[in-house]
Amino acid sequence: MRVSERRVCRVLGQHRSTQRRLPVGRADEDRLVADMIELTRRYGRYGYRRIAAMLRDAGWLVNDKRVERLWRREGLKVPMKQPKKGRLWLNDGSCVRLRPEYRDHVWSYDFVHHRTDDGRAFRTLNILDEHSRECLAIRVKRKLNSTEVIDALTDLFILRGVPAYIRSDNGPEFIAQAVRDWIAAVGARTAYIEPGSPWENGYCESFNAMLRDELLNGEVFYSLREAQILIEKWRKHYNTKRPHSALGYRPPAPETIIPMEPRTIMH
Repeated sequence: MRVSERRVCRVLGQHRSTQRRLPVGRADEDRLVADMIELTRRYGRYGYRRIAAMLRDAGWLVNDKRVERLWRREGLKVPMKQPKKGRLWLNDGSCVRLRPEYRDHVWSYDFVHHRTDDGRAFRTLNILDEHSRECLAIRVKRKLNSTEVIDALTDLFILRGVPAYIRSDNGPEFIAQAVRDWIAAVGARTAYIEPGSPWENGYCESFNAMLRDELLNGEVFYSLREAQILIEKWRKHYNTKRPHSALGYRPPAPETIIPMEPRTIMH
């Protein structure tokens, strides 16, 4: 049965021009796609929202919806939605978790284990400011004990001052009497999580997963020195460049450039 195009479009309420006109993209679309793919190639574990934030930082006037449309058209990876996380509550409705309220209010630290290419293990001690999400330090060594924990914190206390609380799990390096006495002596307080409750140290656990997903799982470290250099490079990128979703897709500690005043030359 033959039905005219005019009648079909009238029945469907669709304009006839849609049957003949092909959609034409914007004039800058090819350059935008090229920049988007380049960022995706460099940061393969980023989703379209974080890539869109980086494009805007580079000067593009583009929203998330347009980037998502191009992202899907190019067949790029769209990360799975993260499950919603519950909170730990008491029977009276009060929350157990100590929430950071300002910069240097609560620091948290934890270890991550990895190996170099020769099979030898090394550890990273990750220290995080929970309020700003800034990674304050990552110490990388074959072995890290309570003395190394005290040494790493001492360096940060000299540079930034003493936080109100330091959160950690109940590992032997953190609950050692020397560490507890030293933290109390400098005026900070410890906030140990409940045994078997890693979600109470959620900020640091999230950072550890990010470090492993974006760097450790994709790199082969041939020596400890190479691991130290690459991990420190990633830490600086995380602090100054990487858009953080919890901060409105801004980096935790963006670099700032203060222009120098022109100098007057006296003759």
